[in-house]
Amino acid sequence: MSENKELHEENLNKEGQENLQNEQNTTESVTEQPTAEELLAEEKDRYVRLYAEFENYKKRTLKEKMEFAQYANTEMMIAMLSVLDDFERAIKEIAKSGNESDLKGVELIYQKFKNTLSDKGLKTVEVNVGDEFNVDFHEAITSIPAPSEELKGKIVDVVETGYQLHDRVIRFAKVVTGI
Repeated sequence: MSENKELHEENLNKEGQENLQNEQNTTESVTEQPTAEELLAEEKDRYVRLYAEFENYKKRTLKEKMEFAQYANTEMMIAMLSVLDDFERAIKEIAKSGNESDLKGVELIYQKFKNTLSDKGLKTVEVNVGDEFNVDFHEAITSIPAPSEELKGKIVDVVETGYQLHDRVIRFAKVVTGI
């Protein structure tokens, strides 16, 4: 029993020494405070980062405002496309009937309307028979057997004109592709 008592006291002494050593280490780390230069450098770094973040925020919001102003009238432009299509159909029908004065009058109104929309950023997506099919600008509504070998996988007919507002496609050109 005395042996157990001695071992127990020895373990307590070791634990006490370890605790004392840990306390000394923590007091040393507590007493090691950063210098004024280190604090100043840290605060300066935080300031520079915050300033850069704010400048990026200003640039981003300015860009967003400009994009909003540029594309704010997208819905109105999309609504006007049906009127533009109606003008094109009317010109084709009047040309068939042969009344030259009516045709000139409608064409003048059509050109004025189209020019006004163009001034606001509307552009026609140019599509011709034989062009490569491009999903970024074209929408294939159907495929038919190609009339010739060179038209396989290419545009055979344009059903509806496509339009862009500045750089964005607001209506894809509806096309027929050859298979």
